[in-house]
Amino acid sequence: MLVRFPSARNCRIAIFAAVITAMPAAAFAQNDPRVIPPPKAEKKLPEAPSKLPNVGADRGRGLDFLFGALKAAPDEASAKHVEARIWALWMQTPSDTAALLMTRAKAAMDAKQIDVALKLLDAVVKLRPDYTEAWNRRATLHYLKNDYTRSLEDIRQVLIREPRHFGALAGLGMIMQDVGDEKRALDAFRKALAVNPHLEKVPELVKTLTEKVEGRDI
Repeated sequence: MLVRFPSARNCRIAIFAAVITAMPAAAFAQNDPRVIPPPKAEKKLPEAPSKLPNVGADRGRGLDFLFGALKAAPDEASAKHVEARIWALWMQTPSDTAALLMTRAKAAMDAKQIDVALKLLDAVVKLRPDYTEAWNRRATLHYLKNDYTRSLEDIRQVLIREPRHFGALAGLGMIMQDVGDEKRALDAFRKALAVNPHLEKVPELVKTLTEKVEGRDI
């Protein structure tokens, strides 16, 4: 059996994840060229549905109400309806220019033009660093490119702006699982479920990881 020791990159990722929600904004090391395990094909980050409902302009109070409704949703159908409204509020763009760039980035993603989409999202982040969903969308693209360091950097920015972002928390869990840090993966998945108990596949991941990390109940 070939024994593989953790790379310096993976150790750096683990340390980064441990402080992801506590550190102030700071510069990070450049991307290490060494290869890390790619995301498993069956994994898919939570994302906004293709069709979003119309929502009001009172974003802050609306989100607080919707997150309460999401936890209290009696069934999957009700939860999906509330979840779509949360995504609709997150996706509201702060300017017409940002909206146009986000639309073009989505089209590039759909066309598998990842590098083009990244450049467009770079422009959105530079233009409106307060727009959380641009950071989240860019984190997803870095994840798809197996660039976990940059994905983690963007996830950190998402969670600074919206600690309840269950998509970013689930993404953090997937990255930690991919690099073999099952303890931090479990912690991230649990936080995601605490916000949104109806996330697909995450309960199963929590169950599996709990048995690995904490052992089975006797």
